[in-house]
Amino acid sequence: MTSEINLLSTESYDYDLPKELIAQTPISDRSSSRLLVLDRKTGKMEDEHFYNIINYLNPGDTLVLNDSKVMPARLIGEKEDTHGHIEFLLLKNTKDNDWEVLAKPARHLHPGTEVSFGNGILRARVNDYLGEGRFLVTFSYQGVFLEILDQLGEMPLPPYIKEKLSDKDRYQTVYAKNWGSAAAPTAGLHWTKELLQKVSEKGINVAYLTLHVGLGTFRPVNSDNVKEHHMHSEYYILDEKTASLINETQKNGKRIIANGTTVVRTLETIAHNNDGKIVSTNGYTDIFIYPGFKWEAVDALITNFHLPKSTLVMLVSSFASRDQILAAYEHAIEKKYRFFSFGDAMFIE
Repeated sequence: MTSEINLLSTESYDYDLPKELIAQTPISDRSSSRLLVLDRKTGKMEDEHFYNIINYLNPGDTLVLNDSKVMPARLIGEKEDTHGHIEFLLLKNTKDNDWEVLAKPARHLHPGTEVSFGNGILRARVNDYLGEGRFLVTFSYQGVFLEILDQLGEMPLPPYIKEKLSDKDRYQTVYAKNWGSAAAPTAGLHWTKELLQKVSEKGINVAYLTLHVGLGTFRPVNSDNVKEHHMHSEYYILDEKTASLINETQKNGKRIIANGTTVVRTLETIAHNNDGKIVSTNGYTDIFIYPGFKWEAVDALITNFHLPKSTLVMLVSSFASRDQILAAYEHAIEKKYRFFSFGDAMFIE
């Protein structure tokens, strides 16, 4: 007799992934990535290509996309006193020129340390240590901060991607609009403008919200018990137009299709804070979705394949079931799908 799976055990969300299936570069045609379609009701799986996703969306459905834009947020500089190498990853703009950053190496940084980037084009003064390698700093510069960042910064690719990105735009969605993310909402990387046009022509609504992706979403779960993991907060904005469209869609009995876990986190946060209703609002969310969660807003989900034992595997295991997700991942490994940020996609309905 087999023992019952403990859905609150981090180990329950582990799986073995051959390293060669971790996608190192984006494919040339975004929409040609593969698509694994999973029916939650039956457990049935289909192997598809992303450009055929339109066959699984129905007129009157609303597809919700995250239009946050990734900042070239990785800055490489030196400490002005010792000229020691230092790397900053911008996490959050707290006010004016004050930022929360992740520093590497963090060991010898302390309040008062001055750091220079691009031979002094950009300077930073360390104000406070926040723990876990994070600091509060104030930047000083001449000109426009985002233009300087575009000049000096690199895209903050995840550590499992070893290849250098030749084109910065390939780590942006084609509809990216609002600067602020430290990582891409990667489920959106498969869309082309042409495919979105076809979606609209079929009578499917396309709506946008903004959630600025922080590193909290990707932090490993180090606790044995899922409930003991703490999620960092991320800032979101949802406007009146999108709120009205979602409420109208639900009223008509049609589906809300979340493109990515960032959209899920935003919609479910708002629904849970407003008795199941979607309203125009903004704020921070540290919502943690794992099996046992009561879903209120999302009916279908487009997502990439996620890291073992990650909060994102737990989220999709809540939307379908742990057994269905791990079976789908096993199928994807067998069929040699590409995994993680530049990898292939799933459609879970």
